[in-house]
Amino acid sequence: MSILLVLDNPKDWPLNIEGVDVVSARQYLVDPGFSQRKPAKVFNLCKSYRYQSLGYYVSLLAAARGHKPLPDISTIQDLKLSELVRSAGEEVDLVIQETLEGVKDDEFTLSIYFGQNIEEPFNKLALALFNQFPAPFLRAEFEKETSEKGSKKERHSRWVLTSIKPIAASEIPTDHFLFVLNCATHYFTRPHRRTRRQESRHDMAILYDPTEPTKPSDAKAIKKFTKAAESMGFDVEIITKDDYGRLAEFDALFLRATTSVNHYTFRFAKRAVAEGLVVIDDPDSIIKCTNKVYLAELLHHHRIATPPTLILHKQNWESAPDILGLPLVLK
Repeated sequence: MSILLVLDNPKDWPLNIEGVDVVSARQYLVDPGFSQRKPAKVFNLCKSYRYQSLGYYVSLLAAARGHKPLPDISTIQDLKLSELVRSAGEEVDLVIQETLEGVKDDEFTLSIYFGQNIEEPFNKLALALFNQFPAPFLRAEFEKETSEKGSKKERHSRWVLTSIKPIAASEIPTDHFLFVLNCATHYFTRPHRRTRRQESRHDMAILYDPTEPTKPSDAKAIKKFTKAAESMGFDVEIITKDDYGRLAEFDALFLRATTSVNHYTFRFAKRAVAEGLVVIDDPDSIIKCTNKVYLAELLHHHRIATPPTLILHKQNWESAPDILGLPLVLK
């Protein structure tokens, strides 16, 4: 798969990476040779992703051409919505507080280059935000909020993500160039993907957490899933929750981590659907089928045979063994 770096002006990228072609946004948009090139990863480093700007059209047409753009249109739209930025900050709040605990100032700016920061202690936070908003270069702004808590009115401080925006290649400080070159080279050449087998027609990701105490599939089952998928023409890769930013690389997503609505698995499913992937479990199924009350009512409504089922509440829970008998399954 060829790799393209697309900029308003290629002179803004004074770095050379083997196997990576640097082209202008206008050239990528109007040269018919690029529309016919498949497959390709397109790293959009334009100065602006505003609606109908060159940067916007690069990601838009890349998707239409079957290329894999970073950022994609979904990310571009997400970066514009303050409520999504606030939600992202809440989701990674623990990482924010742990990472910025020792920062003395009331404001902090974090530069993110392909999920990394120039200072190693901030890498975990940089990766967490990159997974929320997969874009090559980002700048996150944080503010320290102070409030009074408890009867003694003790002052309590916490960090809040106030904004996150893309950085144009031309805005990268000169003294960061060498680090950015290393980040980019590592990202483009990292060996996380096996070479696609010649007979493979599609790429499928299996989301799996081997450390999960009650995982829905063990390692043996994952191997069987992989073997079955490969026999049907899929190239399979096992991914983890840190691979959120890579979903656009695949054609299908199979979730084999325990799903829940307020959970990273639901975010993976939503993102995959937005990217056009075939997804099991899809977000709608996660919402409905992780709720056992909904599922019991649905099965009953359609007269589908089930084991004797009782919805418990505080008035009837003590009588459940008498009604259902023992042993019983409690969910």
